[in-house]
Amino acid sequence: MTISEENMDFIPALLAPYKMSNFSLSHRIVLAPMSRLRSYNFLAQPHAILYYSQRTTQGGFLIGEASGVSETAQGYLNTPGIWTQQQVEAWKPIVDAVHKKGGIFFCQLWHAGRASDNCFQPDGQPPISCTDKPIQAKTHIDGVTEASFPAPRRLTTHEITQVVNDFRKAARNAMQAGFDGVEIHGANGYLIDQFLKDQVNDRTDEYGGSLENRCRFPLQVVEAVADEIGADRVGIRLSPFADYNDCADSNPEALGLYMAQSLNKYGILYCHMIEPRMITQFESQKTKNSLLPMRKAFKGTFIVAGGYNREEGNEVVAKGGADLVAFGRLFLANPDLPRRFELNAVLNKYDRNTFYTQNPVVGYTDYPFLDPTP
Repeated sequence: MTISEENMDFIPALLAPYKMSNFSLSHRIVLAPMSRLRSYNFLAQPHAILYYSQRTTQGGFLIGEASGVSETAQGYLNTPGIWTQQQVEAWKPIVDAVHKKGGIFFCQLWHAGRASDNCFQPDGQPPISCTDKPIQAKTHIDGVTEASFPAPRRLTTHEITQVVNDFRKAARNAMQAGFDGVEIHGANGYLIDQFLKDQVNDRTDEYGGSLENRCRFPLQVVEAVADEIGADRVGIRLSPFADYNDCADSNPEALGLYMAQSLNKYGILYCHMIEPRMITQFESQKTKNSLLPMRKAFKGTFIVAGGYNREEGNEVVAKGGADLVAFGRLFLANPDLPRRFELNAVLNKYDRNTFYTQNPVVGYTDYPFLDPTP
């Protein structure tokens, strides 16, 4: 994407270039990772080639949808995986399409933990977690779809080591698929977040109790993945303030700050945090809480997400609250979002009813561009 000459006198903060270690970004508008539930049989599908390439600009940064790291990782139907060679091969043409348009593409590594069901687990076994307490919520993370979560099985310390290795191998697979790096999904009430949050993690061993102990497994994952593919290709997403999937913490400020400071030891590329106002997935609320202490503590690139529009995104970058801003729903409904932000053009409205359908076109690749051809 290039800035038109008439706008060169004033470049909005979101449209300013940014050097993210070895990656040269032409703007600061990031495609947020969004589960699309269109990856049949846990395989990324050919229709994702169009979806991601539509949202690619030269020098733009995209984070792929949550991809399971193992057989036990899946929590929903039609989500992609990255633990088998077949899954790696399925991702390759999608990654290639993004690269052909000059984009930088990261794979989000995910384990659902207890936010799953026996039907998604090997041999119908219970989902795994840090606890044996089930999620009490009666709906899935979308807040609409009815759910009844089974009791999970508490991981042994030996099994925790195996899960760390699953993340490591998945990162290696992602690089084989051609991705430029990986984002570790440590947010939204999934497995890593379950270990982090004291309202879920009730362990009495070295992985539970104190803040340091609860952060041990997440940081072991970070270390293993960084050692495998290089710290300069690793990011992590965190949501210390959120209560997604019945996963809250009694002191989210301390949790977020401890993680931000601890991540510096591994020298990873970025930390991607969800704003405190996003207590639930789709609705924001006013809060006095802020990510600024975490922003100041973390030494790498800092990405924020959570209900941002054009004006708020420009403001948070201009004031130093973030380096980059991730957009989900707006980028979904506006595949040419950077161009629309550049022109301050009218935005397409998203249709929430089609967020999680399995249709390979509707609500996926059929949102219109400003120009007749993408």
